[in-house]
Amino acid sequence: MKRELVISAVAHKNTEPVPHDTDLTVPVADKACEYLKINHEDLWDWFDNHTEEAKYRKGEYIEPDVYQDPFGVQWNRSIDKDIGVIKEYILKEPEMGSYKIPEPNLDYVDEVTTKMFEENKDSYKFGKIGFSLFERAWSLRGFENFLADLAGEEKFVRELFEQILDYNLKIIDRALKYPIDGFFFGDDYGHQRGLLMSPATWRKFIKPCLAKMFEKAKTAGKTVALHSCGNLSAILGDLIDIGLDIYQTVQPEIYGLKEIKEEFGRDLTFWGGISTQKSLPYVTPEEVKKIARETIKILGKGGGYIAAPTHQVPADVPVENVIALAEAFKNQ
Repeated sequence: MKRELVISAVAHKNTEPVPHDTDLTVPVADKACEYLKINHEDLWDWFDNHTEEAKYRKGEYIEPDVYQDPFGVQWNRSIDKDIGVIKEYILKEPEMGSYKIPEPNLDYVDEVTTKMFEENKDSYKFGKIGFSLFERAWSLRGFENFLADLAGEEKFVRELFEQILDYNLKIIDRALKYPIDGFFFGDDYGHQRGLLMSPATWRKFIKPCLAKMFEKAKTAGKTVALHSCGNLSAILGDLIDIGLDIYQTVQPEIYGLKEIKEEFGRDLTFWGGISTQKSLPYVTPEEVKKIARETIKILGKGGGYIAAPTHQVPADVPVENVIALAEAFKNQ
């Protein structure tokens, strides 16, 4: 039933209820477990999400609070338990030097995808690559450094992107051996006023790589979802042109929900729309439910909506509001 609801929503058919998904940061998940008096294994069953993901990024903790990802980047998670802060950038100069992008762990792709199906949940199933291009590049080079590289180091940028793309395509190929419903990519391109780079730069370097990844999934008959924070108004048309089906996240601080639904709702399914920035941390639980109902009414009209907060719910959101949001979703 839940999987069928998502299929209908992505096909832009009215659904009742509207499919929903809530994701939490580690501190909020801990608070929710304490509030509900359940363990972490049962938490997601309680939230009753309509989607799930096999995440293809296997790393390890090399110290109690230091997580090393598959590319060798070390993240200090002593404060931010979910992502962390990079300790030191691997690429000191705009050149690959002796560093080589690793081969993907395809056995891990098999492991987590198989596990997702063995759990036998009624859900719409994605394979997922986070930090899929731009974010992976700057995590190796440094954010400011890589923005400068985009402006003045074309050869290096193309070489780095080509190696990341090759890594990703191998993962996609392996994941497509399983009956997943879609492929989910994560890569932040925006801030709240626009892109982190010019649209021309995005089209020059990033769009061609995305197009190859999207095409691989689309040719296999899978839907394509993209998470990107920020204002993507300048490139939403480009993303539609290369095959994007589902756009996460839709921040109401940025977009008029009625306007974006009217302009792009025939082509895109929206995922998000309920603010983790201006609403969830500050309003009452009853107001949370009202906002959820209003957002579903706007974005869910004619299908094409997965009800959700705009991002993983951060630690400043009262647990009562998290529960209220989940109840609003479950009691449509």
